[in-house]
Amino acid sequence: MTAATAWAENLEKLGLTVPAVAAPVAAYIPAVRTGNLVYTSGQLPFVNGQLTVTGKVGAEVSTAQAAEAAQLCALNALAAVHDLVGLDNVVRIVKVVGFVASAPGYNDQPLVINGASEFLGEVFGDAGVHARSAVGVSELPKNTPVEVELIAEVRPV
Repeated sequence: MTAATAWAENLEKLGLTVPAVAAPVAAYIPAVRTGNLVYTSGQLPFVNGQLTVTGKVGAEVSTAQAAEAAQLCALNALAAVHDLVGLDNVVRIVKVVGFVASAPGYNDQPLVINGASEFLGEVFGDAGVHARSAVGVSELPKNTPVEVELIAEVRPV
């Protein structure tokens, strides 16, 4: 198994495939490349155009539900990278930023964003280990509980 195909086999083991890129909900593009880096826009937990969960974490949404949503966000971010440059060209995931719509007093944002981080590690192995921020916010678009963006290093053109 080559490094370039490992991600596909790892996704298959998880019972997942790379989805179509989620359509932007405002005036932006899903991903942009500059040099050897791809930056994704914030991705929501869409499946087939529908949010899988809504509400605030620590109120309507449990930490476990939000962590699952963070994984979906990361999968959608990978779809944006794949659409732009192909996942075979990913050298490593450099950074993940996760935003968690948090009920007052909720402070387990890192546990929520672990859903994305652990998933990226499962897909890319050591190349999926990254720097990260997990930020609690009062509101996110569409009343989603979590939004994730990432930066990936990719092979030179």
